[in-house]
Amino acid sequence: MTSTQQRAALQRQIWQIANEVRGAVDGWDFKQYVLGSLFYRFISENFTDYITGGDPSVDYAEMNDDDENIAAAKDDAIKTKGYFIYPSQLFVNVVARATTNESLNTDLAAIFSAIEGSASGYESEQDIKGLFADFDTTSNRLGNTVKDKNSRLAAVLKGVAGLDFGDFDASHIDLFGDAYEFLISNYAANAGKSGGEFFTPQNVSKLIAQLAMHGQKTVNKIYDPACGSGSLLLQAKKHFDAHIC
Repeated sequence: MTSTQQRAALQRQIWQIANEVRGAVDGWDFKQYVLGSLFYRFISENFTDYITGGDPSVDYAEMNDDDENIAAAKDDAIKTKGYFIYPSQLFVNVVARATTNESLNTDLAAIFSAIEGSASGYESEQDIKGLFADFDTTSNRLGNTVKDKNSRLAAVLKGVAGLDFGDFDASHIDLFGDAYEFLISNYAANAGKSGGEFFTPQNVSKLIAQLAMHGQKTVNKIYDPACGSGSLLLQAKKHFDAHIC
């Protein structure tokens, strides 16, 4: 799948998720749940690759949380990755039972709290603290009843699970960057100043990034003092990677 095809597939999937919760979750709030779910999936898969050493014969998702091998590996894992995720807390396992889980919203909140709490007492504690602060699974913005909340959370999680680009690292596109830019470009105009004030259209960001990189053989750092959506920084990173070999 080419980068253009992957980007189109990503946008179609996000739009499909939006249709699932349309009229219930405000567009600007919806953005947080899609990006949060995408990030949750990423760190789950990334952690699984780390804990198994990339060995396909080891199915970490099927292991028991109280497995003695997991307990032995926990300390080193947190020191290396900065956090820890038990098998039952993995994105793939939560999605598998999302539709029938009557306590999905509170279970998710507990999982996010546990992942952040796993760094307590380690050097990464401040970096991991508040990692899922914007992913409020108990918010009334998801619905007035627990059933409504769970239904919409399940729709978002299953939609993100439906993205099939293989490993995140092997993707031809910046999944987070492209998802963010697609969401913000579609919803910022209707979100008022809180959403649209600092959004720079992708084409403008691309042009500025290209001008900044022109003639440069090395780049020490990239700084955007007026960073809002991060669009310019995302484009600068893309052109930095392509321009500086």
